[in-house]
Amino acid sequence: MLMPLLCLPAEPLVQREEVSDLRKYEVLYIMRPDIPEEKYKEYVEKYNTLIQENGGEVLNVDIWGKRRLAYEIEKVREGYYILLQMQCDTALPKELERNFKISEEVIRYLITRIGE
Repeated sequence: MLMPLLCLPAEPLVQREEVSDLRKYEVLYIMRPDIPEEKYKEYVEKYNTLIQENGGEVLNVDIWGKRRLAYEIEKVREGYYILLQMQCDTALPKELERNFKISEEVIRYLITRIGE
């Protein structure tokens, strides 16, 4: 005896929303104080461009200016603080971190994912 074939619809019954893997991050980095003001703004633009070229979006940039460090780093007591918020995929923070590590201008950085 033959069993009847079960006909399934071509479209799935439950429509799934496309899940976006874009996440929000907050990045704080400190640059050397001996850089001229015009030059450090060029570096800020350089990192913002790096984010945009890799598919990210810079949401907010807050330049705190020159401030005293909590402790001495490489015989430096002050630094330019830059805080930015970005939205990107999960690979971009690793690329940004790689660029911070090879840069001689950045003395400290912290990349944190902002929760939902």
